[in-house]
Amino acid sequence: MSDAAPRLAKRRVGVLISGGGSNMAALIAAARDPAYPAEIVCVISNVASAGGLAKAEAAGVATAVVDHKAFPDRESFERAVVATLDRHDVEIVALAGFMRLLTPWFIARWHDRLINIHPALLPSYKGLHTHARALADGVKIVGCTVHYVRPEMDVGPIIVQAAVPVADDDTADTLAARVLTQEHRIYPLALARVASGAARVVCDAEGRERVVTDLAGTREGALVSPM
Repeated sequence: MSDAAPRLAKRRVGVLISGGGSNMAALIAAARDPAYPAEIVCVISNVASAGGLAKAEAAGVATAVVDHKAFPDRESFERAVVATLDRHDVEIVALAGFMRLLTPWFIARWHDRLINIHPALLPSYKGLHTHARALADGVKIVGCTVHYVRPEMDVGPIIVQAAVPVADDDTADTLAARVLTQEHRIYPLALARVASGAARVVCDAEGRERVVTDLAGTREGALVSPM
């Protein structure tokens, strides 16, 4: 008889994409670790030509296309997406370059089980063209954020962030490439914290939400730019 502690079941994750799926690929790679608390069970795209579908299939992950153009409105499209997620018994949904605004119905359906990654240090630079806007403003530090999704765009309790220094000769493309490297690091970290229950959403007396993490860490050190 073994004295080993029983292994907890991995949380089942569905990933929604619209493009190349590099963050999706980072999640799939992380989930190969037997100790990782989540498994990627399906990848859904609203674009049939999305490059991430081939990456997911090559990794042995089930894929599906739910074309938003085939539906009369956003909610009917989302109900078809949910039906696909439900067929795979998905417990957590990760948005990875999914270029559709989601309705309050969908977000409520997956409340505190729906996460997104954004290429900026939220709450700054919500929306598109984040790197070009940051360069135009002359900021010295940019970054990326994984957060729980709420009905307003790029708003929700922050789970993990990474900061990236801006170089004097950066372009939007060079900056985006360095930020993307950090996205690939923090998205698997954030999903692991959500799946394991280490990240929890709490509210203050005024109803403002934030994430607390049941992990010990250092309070020392900082990223400073320029050095």
